[in-house]
Amino acid sequence: MRPDTPPSASAPSSSASAAPASPADSRELLVDYPHEGVAVVRLNRPQATNALSLHLQALLSQAFTQLAADPAVRVIVLTGGEKVFAAGGDIKSMEGAGPIEIMQRHTERVWAPIERCPKPIIAAVCGYAFGGGAELAMHCDIILAGEGASFSQPEIRIGIMPGIGGTQRLVRAVGKFNAMRMLLTGKPVGAEEARAMGLVSQVLPDDQVLPEALKMAALIAAMPPLAVVQIKEVVLAGVDASLETALMLERKANQLLFATRDQKEGMQAFIEKRKPTFEGR
Repeated sequence: MRPDTPPSASAPSSSASAAPASPADSRELLVDYPHEGVAVVRLNRPQATNALSLHLQALLSQAFTQLAADPAVRVIVLTGGEKVFAAGGDIKSMEGAGPIEIMQRHTERVWAPIERCPKPIIAAVCGYAFGGGAELAMHCDIILAGEGASFSQPEIRIGIMPGIGGTQRLVRAVGKFNAMRMLLTGKPVGAEEARAMGLVSQVLPDDQVLPEALKMAALIAAMPPLAVVQIKEVVLAGVDASLETALMLERKANQLLFATRDQKEGMQAFIEKRKPTFEGR
């Protein structure tokens, strides 16, 4: 187990617009390694309900850049506090901004390391995930939510709209009609409703969300990592492709895995009725 480390401790930012973080500031984002192959990224601005300030977004960008490049990390768990996952964007930083300033912040570059992370990301959501917090959760591959969790895109209530994928990822997750209801009313949905809509993978008692996320992460981390990466890549690439193209991507990725040592080890272990040892090669 490695100790909590600030994400800026070992690598520079991946984004030109993200300023380097000082050790004190980087305590707003904690990175821990509780199990072999598993990293936990924790939002740590409780005094600001984990609002996604520009600085915190830069720290997330740095952390995911480092974790994606770390061969010891196979799965990432992203979480917030016990009562709030993330309250959304920092309104004070946007109130006086004009369109050119907003454009020049290039949030798409800051969020790209999360969006393009090749490793599975599990969101462990307790409390509310509003605005940018919901969008952050939707950047993940699996969302585990506490019974008291809620999700919303309330941007319309302050005269704007989601700007980090809320209109696009939400409609892909829950369909047009559920997405429109959430986007146009700004009203939150609870965890069970979110699960029924397809936004949440599983609902758990609040105190079991992080333990279950860690258990699931450890299970995935024990799988052959090349197969894990290929599955994520093909699923995401196939979402917006035609079925014919997506099936072709699946076939090619599956064929490629037959060139790996892990495929040989996995099948041999199955035949010999023993536990396989996967090396990621």
